[in-house]
Amino acid sequence: MSRLIPATAILLASVLTAAPAEAETTRYRGLCDASAGVALSPTHFVVADDDHDILTIYRFGEPDPAASVDLTDYLGNRQPDGKNRKGDIEGAARIKDRIYWISSHGRNGEGKIQEARQQLFATEVIETASGPRVKALTAPPYKRLIPDLIGDPRFAPLATASALQKPPEDPGGFNIEGLAATPNGHLLIGFRNPLPDGKAWLVPLKNPAEVIAKAAAPVFGDPVALDLGRRGIRSIEFVESRYVIVAGPFDKGKRSDKGFALYIWSGKGTDSARRVKKVDFGTMHPEAVFAADSKSALYLLSDDGNDVCKTANVPLRQKSFRGVAMDLRGLDKKH
Repeated sequence: MSRLIPATAILLASVLTAAPAEAETTRYRGLCDASAGVALSPTHFVVADDDHDILTIYRFGEPDPAASVDLTDYLGNRQPDGKNRKGDIEGAARIKDRIYWISSHGRNGEGKIQEARQQLFATEVIETASGPRVKALTAPPYKRLIPDLIGDPRFAPLATASALQKPPEDPGGFNIEGLAATPNGHLLIGFRNPLPDGKAWLVPLKNPAEVIAKAAAPVFGDPVALDLGRRGIRSIEFVESRYVIVAGPFDKGKRSDKGFALYIWSGKGTDSARRVKKVDFGTMHPEAVFAADSKSALYLLSDDGNDVCKTANVPLRQKSFRGVAMDLRGLDKKH
């Protein structure tokens, strides 16, 4: 994308001499669990919250939401008793004016099947007098990704019976969190869990448009296993000539001593991912990274949800998450 963030939103030095956690950030109000995001224009971005099925649109650098889109009915998650199911949206990727979204496809914390979390769907970017907005496609979400993976022997180490029966943040559980567009219009699905042989897996999806529009059977490419220091993929984005990966623990850090880290990967299955050691996320929990400008900027969103923030009686203005811009110049230098 060729997009420019307003100058007030460029928060890091051009060679990343400051860590994201040390830079001045924008604290956006209205939600806590920022889990996926995409730039809509030079001035706006849209973000998903894994705790509900509402997409929220913000202007870069402005704390209050500009608009929102409720997808609860589209995803089939509205319940008669008012206790709606949640899609657990975790990844997003933009191809032209279409944004693909993917849910975790995992069970809940008790290990119970959650069909609401087994969805791949898309929205369309539209222009309005008030700025860019998104709307759901008429095509329904695709809900058979897990059976499709199970049916392909290439993914046997990933979609195991054991993994699919565990809570997503247990060791060896099943949990999708990353989604990226490739230069040729495909998608890469990134897994937070499991980590076969300690490596994070990416699964190419070659026909996303047909899967959504026609419920066509997915055409998968060969999987890629990356050594991210026994971390899973929390977000991934293709920028210019390489992928930027936010890697993190498969759980909330209770069983894993791995913190968040930033990696650069060429996109070639034979190449290793390289950690950018000078980037320290500090107290941030980066769950979304996306290209936000020109040839050199990324935007990071931190999932700042906690028990207090999730409480129903907390006013929306007191719910917040952090966003920070990063300049990619210097990331490709080895250090």
